[in-house]
Amino acid sequence: MTELDQLPQFLELWQDTLHWQPTPEQQVKFQRLYEEILLGNRQLNLTRITESSEFWEKHLWDSLSGIIPLGLRDQELSVIDIGTGAGFPGLPVAISYPNWRVTLLDSVQKKLLFLKSLLPKLEIKNTTVLIGRVEAIAQDKTYRETFDLALIRAVASASVCAEYGLPLLKLGGRVILYRGHWSEEENLSLDSAVRQLGGKIEEINKLTTPLSESSRHCIYIRKIASTPKQYPRGVGIPRQHPL
Repeated sequence: MTELDQLPQFLELWQDTLHWQPTPEQQVKFQRLYEEILLGNRQLNLTRITESSEFWEKHLWDSLSGIIPLGLRDQELSVIDIGTGAGFPGLPVAISYPNWRVTLLDSVQKKLLFLKSLLPKLEIKNTTVLIGRVEAIAQDKTYRETFDLALIRAVASASVCAEYGLPLLKLGGRVILYRGHWSEEENLSLDSAVRQLGGKIEEINKLTTPLSESSRHCIYIRKIASTPKQYPRGVGIPRQHPL
C-alpha cells in the first residue's frame, strides 16, 4: 500500500456534519474496503472514484449521510441496497451498523461475485449478495414486503426507483433515494408515482458535501399501504414507461 492508498480519517468532519464517528475497527474496515476496491478496479469497472479523499466523500460519507440522521442505531433492521454496483451505499452501512441485516442486490454477476469475496476479507458477517433484476426480485414472495429500508443511489429516475423499492418494504418501511440536484418538478412527478405505489414522501433532506461543497438530497419515502400486486412491472418497463 502506498500513501496514495491511505484513506483519510476525517474524524472531525464526520462529527461536524453527521454528529457521528466511526470506531477504530470500522476505520480499519473502511481502509480495507478502499484497498480492495482499488485492486478490484484493475479487472472490473467498479468505480471511477479512486482518489482517497474523493472516495471518502463520495462513497463513505455519501453512503452514510442518508442513514445516520435517522437515529436507528439501536434497532435491528433488514436493509436492501438496490443496484449496489461496487457495494455503495450497502457496504459502508453494513460496516457501520453490524446489528442490521444487509442485502446487496445487483444484476451484474461479476460485481456481485467480487463483493461476495470481499465479505470475509472485511469480516462482514451481516451481509448477503443477491443477483437478479429488481423487477423480478420484488415480485418474489421470498423478498416482497420483507425489508425495513431500501437504499437506491444513482440507479434511475426517482419515480422508477420508487417503483423498485416500495414493493420490497414492509408496511412502515422507508425507501431512501440518494440524489444530487432536486427540483420541484421532480418532486411533483415523484409524489404522483409514490401515491400509486402505497407510499408517501416523508422528508427531503438537503445536504452539502463536506469537501467539494456539492449539493446532495436524500428523499425519504414511507410505505403507508400495501403496494398493488402489479408493481413493479416487468423487467425494463418501469424505465421505459415511468409512472
